[in-house]
Amino acid sequence: MPPMTTLRHTADLAARAAVAARTETLFRSSGALREGHFQLKSGRHSDAYLEKFQVLQDPAATSELCGFWAAGARDAAGVSLVDLVAGPTTGGVMLAFETGRQLGTRAIFAEEVAGGDGESARREFRRGFAITPGERVLLVDDILTTGGSLLAMIPAVEAMGGEIIACAVIVDRSGGMTTLTSPTTGRVYPLRALWSLQLPTYEPGAATCPRCAAGEPAVKPGSSGTGLAPK
Repeated sequence: MPPMTTLRHTADLAARAAVAARTETLFRSSGALREGHFQLKSGRHSDAYLEKFQVLQDPAATSELCGFWAAGARDAAGVSLVDLVAGPTTGGVMLAFETGRQLGTRAIFAEEVAGGDGESARREFRRGFAITPGERVLLVDDILTTGGSLLAMIPAVEAMGGEIIACAVIVDRSGGMTTLTSPTTGRVYPLRALWSLQLPTYEPGAATCPRCAAGEPAVKPGSSGTGLAPK
């Protein structure tokens, strides 16, 4: 697997800072950063939430964000370092296809499949999607909290023989994760974010979450963005 430095933009701290500042501007200007009491997909609670689709509904903004990844996934001659871009449903679909369009590669997505007999959910490439052994794959996603969506994708790529070059997200709110480790093979892959945002999260419950302690109902953002989280 090529080293982390093959994504050229990661080596330039000034350029990374500029990209982070621009990403933050796009999120704030779109109203994507919201305050309240939220239950995240990971199950943890937070008093702030990033509604990424407020940004991704703008094709120009989405294209600009994906362009940062595409620029870092080319060599000095402008040739793509990856053969395929893949993302998880839902937001990762748009990001994978736009990044692939800019790089001139294929783009596919992995869907969540419920686990059986107590197993955790996994992701599969369906609809005829395939990865040729040895193909260089860039994994992309929108918001990283625990890394669960990407971690669920990695085994599906490895099972088909794909070589994961890197994992890329728009916003990292995990607290600073820089790698992801395959849950099946133990291989370690570099993780890069356009913007790192420090937003605390809490285990649900009055003993751990300040807003639970205050008796505020938690909102579970989703397709409607208005439903109350299950108790």
